[in-house]
Amino acid sequence: MVMVSVHLPARAQSKPITIAEAVRLASEKYPSIEAARAEAARAAASRSLARTAYLPRADFLAQVNRATRNNVFGLLLPQPLPVLPAISGPVLGTNGMESVWGSAAGLRFSWEPFDFGQRRAAVEAAQAGERRARQAVEAHRLAAGVGAAEAFLAVLAAREILEAAQAAVERARVFHRTVEALARAGLRPGADAARAAAEVAAAEIQQLRAVETLQQAQAELARWLGLPAAELAPVAGKLMELPGEVNMPPWEHPGLREQRAALEEAQARERTFEHAWYPRFWIEAAAYGRGTGARTDGSAGGGLSGLGPNFQNWAVGLNVTFPLLDRAALRAQRQREAEGERAEQERYRDLARRLEAEQQKAATRLDTARRIAQTTPVQLASARAAEQQATARYQSGLGTALEVAEAQRLLAQAEAEDALARLGVWRALLGLAAAQGNLEPFLDAAGP
Repeated sequence: MVMVSVHLPARAQSKPITIAEAVRLASEKYPSIEAARAEAARAAASRSLARTAYLPRADFLAQVNRATRNNVFGLLLPQPLPVLPAISGPVLGTNGMESVWGSAAGLRFSWEPFDFGQRRAAVEAAQAGERRARQAVEAHRLAAGVGAAEAFLAVLAAREILEAAQAAVERARVFHRTVEALARAGLRPGADAARAAAEVAAAEIQQLRAVETLQQAQAELARWLGLPAAELAPVAGKLMELPGEVNMPPWEHPGLREQRAALEEAQARERTFEHAWYPRFWIEAAAYGRGTGARTDGSAGGGLSGLGPNFQNWAVGLNVTFPLLDRAALRAQRQREAEGERAEQERYRDLARRLEAEQQKAATRLDTARRIAQTTPVQLASARAAEQQATARYQSGLGTALEVAEAQRLLAQAEAEDALARLGVWRALLGLAAAQGNLEPFLDAAGP
């Protein structure tokens, strides 16, 4: 018979960790949360940017050039691309390539004193986007915490399955040694020894599969926590006990808050177009100077003439702009945003229904899990008694190897189901907490 030995990874430097610590680590540092926080910071910057529209604007310009001075009468249409530089001054009737210095420096101040609510609507839309981004952070934190808790419970379940498989291997080996001794003494046929060896091999295969499941569960937990699997040693604590009744107070799911914020953002974007078809007023003020080496008689100043702006001007005025023909385009844009708002409203309704259904299903799973956990101890006690009786009957010559093998298989299954039944209650409780959007009652029940 081939003996299979199972070696688990060494954990000399492993760190004990509770489920509460696992949830905290995942809900603080998981990459999707960091990405959501960056989006929230970006939304906050967008809100600050929208507020800057209330501030006045001041622009400064200075330039020096060397250019010819030929000027002509005539119209020049606006250029899609600024290819042709502008030239000012009288038409001198010259067409030479002589160049002169030119210079300019100026400061322009502009401010929009009122805007019929356009800037306020833009700021409100940016604020709504910021609220949505912040709620998205909370939704990602919940998802990461639930994922870490599920992975933690999966590790505990895999450990219980492995322990049951190891016990089954040991029982199978003990029975195999007993059968071999009886077969050598001629008290049992050799077929019984072969059957017992086959049961040992089957138990060892189940043990190997249990080891694989445990290692996969540990890797999944390490993914959520961002730590090497070899450094993690989950501590079961109260999770191997049946939890009592847990009070689940009413709580609004972060996903619902995020979706409602998305709806408010869509509404705010639509309102921006309510204020778009209005005139815009700008108070303008400018002070500037220009210099040129060109003279009105057609001659040119010598040396450095024109390098400094020696002619000064100032101006104060009011600009009014109005998008006369933009009404149809603005109406279409507002309709587009209205449809986006309606889509967000339907998404909110859909999510609310799904979460309500998830809560109902989780409550049903929790009730079923509690009933199963109350039944498995009876199954385990009966399986142990059956295994002991089958073994005793075989040793006294009244039973068969097949009966013992079947009894041992039922005992191994009952041991695993009894351990998993308690964890099943915790899993169902976690599912209910996740559906409600609040893990605190679950973590309080699980203990420190």
